[in-house]
Amino acid sequence: MASELCKTISVARLEKHKNLFLNYRNLHHFPLELLKDEGLQYLERLYMKRNSLTTLPENLAQKLPNLVELYLHSNNIVVVPEAIGSLVKLQCLDLSDNALEIVCPEIGHLRALRHLRLANNQLQFLPPEVGDLKELQTLDISTNRLLTLPERLHMCLSLQYLTVDRNRLWYVPRHLCQLPSLNELSMAGNRLAFLPLDLGRSRELQYVYVDNNIHLKGLPSYLYNKVIGCSGCGAPIQVSEVKLLSFSSGQRTVFLPAEVKAIGTEHDHVLPLQELAMRSLYHTYHSLLKGGQLLVLWLTAAPPSVCRLLTC
Repeated sequence: MASELCKTISVARLEKHKNLFLNYRNLHHFPLELLKDEGLQYLERLYMKRNSLTTLPENLAQKLPNLVELYLHSNNIVVVPEAIGSLVKLQCLDLSDNALEIVCPEIGHLRALRHLRLANNQLQFLPPEVGDLKELQTLDISTNRLLTLPERLHMCLSLQYLTVDRNRLWYVPRHLCQLPSLNELSMAGNRLAFLPLDLGRSRELQYVYVDNNIHLKGLPSYLYNKVIGCSGCGAPIQVSEVKLLSFSSGQRTVFLPAEVKAIGTEHDHVLPLQELAMRSLYHTYHSLLKGGQLLVLWLTAAPPSVCRLLTC
């Protein structure tokens, strides 16, 4: 097996390969052959998934200076070493399914990094230097032990996909509302009790996942049409336990359904705010007609959909 590995690396060096596949090799140490002499100066993509590596060499950047993608999925690496910060051309780093407890601050030196995957580890925090990754587009830190997110994360101006599922988050930093490029935000399986009111104002944000946050009992109005799933959120709430929203017309007061304020059980379907309001208007209008009463509604500011509903 060792001779076969050496032969593979030697051929890659001789033929100036840009891609090297060392997956499923049962490697416990970083191959010395990769670091021999000048290393592999032409190598751009290194695949070392499904091995048993526990650390990375300090001279990694010196021997593999043109590395663009590094895949270390499913190893036993505990610490992201300082040496990782010297891979200045690195665009994709996958350290998912390891035993990571610490990510060094030098991660912020990877100014070309676009995709960072740290899922399925044991991280309790991320260094604030993550905010220095201006080109970062994808950040997957799901299935860790994170209690909070770095305050400087909002400085990742290119971030489009943020996945923080199955952590221990109690809140989402309000600064995340400032991410100008964020398109998809997944926060399922945390301990969220509320979401920032400004979350969802951005036109770029299209998909939000908040399933299985049992303490989450409401959504900001800007998110009603962007939330894909909220099953397992909140707890059953009786109407008498909440102060319902309402609107008035003359002496008549109409209460909006409790769902406007609260997400019910995991089986409940949360309707858009406008639809809930129209349903209440519809039922109120018809109940008054049945009782022989006359209701005058001033609809000069109401949307056409409400007028059509009331006159059908």
